[in-house]
Amino acid sequence: MDNNAVQQSQFVYLSGCETPVLSRLTYVPGAPFTVTMAFKVAPGEWVEWEFARDLLITGLHAPAGIGDIRIRPDLPGQSDDMLVIELESPDGYAAVEISRNDVQRFVDATLARVPLGYESERLDIDTVIACLTTTRP
Repeated sequence: MDNNAVQQSQFVYLSGCETPVLSRLTYVPGAPFTVTMAFKVAPGEWVEWEFARDLLITGLHAPAGIGDIRIRPDLPGQSDDMLVIELESPDGYAAVEISRNDVQRFVDATLARVPLGYESERLDIDTVIACLTTTRP
């Protein structure tokens, strides 16, 4: 992993689950427009969701997203220290409750590495092209 990457792990609650799930947020400056949220589903096995860093930043303060990933502060009258991340795919739906303060610290760390508006200067286009053109087994 990039030495300048930001990674933060914490337990989160998924909709309908009483037991918290280990999750991690990752940001790599070489892919400056995106963050990855992963959930540990078995020893050594993670399910990952990649989405726009801007979506996470906006979702800290107001509802954001209209597609498979939606982010918002918790509902009015609920705890204002939680952030809700809704994930939807053909395989199912999950709502994740995560500490808003933890996400804010993660976002602040990403912005310290690549400020808003400077993403294109850090984009490693050769790596992007290699990922798009490499065939995986």
